[in-house]
Amino acid sequence: MAIAKTIKETMSGSSFIRKMFELGAQLKKQHGEENVCDFTLGNPDLEPPEVFQRALADIVDRKIPLKHGYMANAGYQDTRASVADYVSKEQGVAVTEKSVIMTCGAGGGLNVVFKTILNPGDTVVVNVPYFVEYNFYIRNHGGEMVLARTRDDFDLDVAAVEKAIDGRTAAVLINSPNNPTGKVYPETTIRALARMLERKSAETGRAIYLISDEPYRKIVYDGAMVPPLFADYKNSIVVNSYSKDLSIPGERLGYIAVHPEADDFADLLDGMILCNRILGFVNAPALMQRVVTGIQGASVDVSLYKKRRDLLCGGLRKLGYDFTTPGGTFYLFPRAPGGDDLKFVKLLQEKLVLTVPGTGFGAPGYFRIVFCVPEEMIERSFVGFEYAIDMMKR
Repeated sequence: MAIAKTIKETMSGSSFIRKMFELGAQLKKQHGEENVCDFTLGNPDLEPPEVFQRALADIVDRKIPLKHGYMANAGYQDTRASVADYVSKEQGVAVTEKSVIMTCGAGGGLNVVFKTILNPGDTVVVNVPYFVEYNFYIRNHGGEMVLARTRDDFDLDVAAVEKAIDGRTAAVLINSPNNPTGKVYPETTIRALARMLERKSAETGRAIYLISDEPYRKIVYDGAMVPPLFADYKNSIVVNSYSKDLSIPGERLGYIAVHPEADDFADLLDGMILCNRILGFVNAPALMQRVVTGIQGASVDVSLYKKRRDLLCGGLRKLGYDFTTPGGTFYLFPRAPGGDDLKFVKLLQEKLVLTVPGTGFGAPGYFRIVFCVPEEMIERSFVGFEYAIDMMKR
C-alpha cells in the first residue's frame, strides 16, 4: 500500500465540507460561477478591518532586524504580552505572557494541546453537533473522541457530558459560538459544567481539562456574550484564532491561553511549546504576529453578518423551514425537511444550491448553510430552497 492504512481510512470518511466545496468548483465550471449558490465553506468574505490594513502596511514598510526570522517557539514576547493583556480582560483573570503560545491558527493550536495532554487511549468528550475536524485532531495524537448529545436548542447537556466521562477522560472540548449551530453557551451552563468537572476530576483522580475552541468569539449578535472560562474553572485552556474576526483565515494565526493556576502549569506550557515545534509548526507566522500585537480586540463589522443572517432566516422562515436562530458565527443549522439530510442536500444541488449535510457534523437530519456570502446570492438561493422543500412534501 502506498499510503498508511489510517490515512486511507481517514480519507474515505473525510470532511463533507471539503467534498461539497469540490463539488461546487465542478458545478461552477459547468454552469458558471454566477449561477451557483455555494453555502459550503466558512470562508469569510469581508475585507479585514482598516486598522489591520494600516498595521500591516506599517510593519511591511518598517525596517525591523530579522523581520522574517525565527523567534522563540512560543512567539514574540511583546505579542504574547499583548494577547495576555486582552485575554485578562476577556476572562476576568490576570494572565501574563507565560500563559500564551502563538500558534498556526486554532487548528494548529488544538493539535498542539492534544499532542501535549493525550496518552494513547485517552478520550476527549465532544458535544454533538461538532466541527468535523475534531475527530481527526484527536486521533492524530492517539486519543479517542467520545460524543455527548446537546439539548434541543443546542445548549450543552451537562448531564450527558458527565455520563461520557470516565477514568480515561483527559479533556472536554467545547466550541462557543458553535460551528455548525451558531449556539452561544450561556454563563449558567458554563458554570454548571465547571462544577461538574471539578467533581469528576476529584473522582477520577486526574485533572480533566476544559478546552474551549473560540474562533467565532467576536462574531455574535443581539447583545450575546461568550462567557469566560477562567473565572469558573482553573484547568481551562482557550484556543483562539484571528481568522474570522479579522477575516484573515489564510494567514494561519491563533493562540493558546492557559489558566495561570492550571494543574502542572509549567509542564503544560513547556510541553505545548515543545509540541508547537515538533509538530512542524515551529512558530506562528512572524509578520502576522507583529501585525496583531497592537490591534487586539479589532474585528470586522459584525453588523454586516447580522444583516445576512436576518435575510437568510427571514426568507427560510417564510418557506416553512425549522431552525434555531444562531446567536453567533455565520452558520445556520436548520432541520432537513423530511428528515433525510443527504437526500435533501441533493435536491438543493439540482437547483445549484450547495449546503453541507448535518451527517458530517454528527447530526443527521440537519444541514448547514454558510451566510458569509453576498446578499445577492442569499436572495437568489430562495428559489432552490423553495423547490427542495416542496419536493420533500410530495
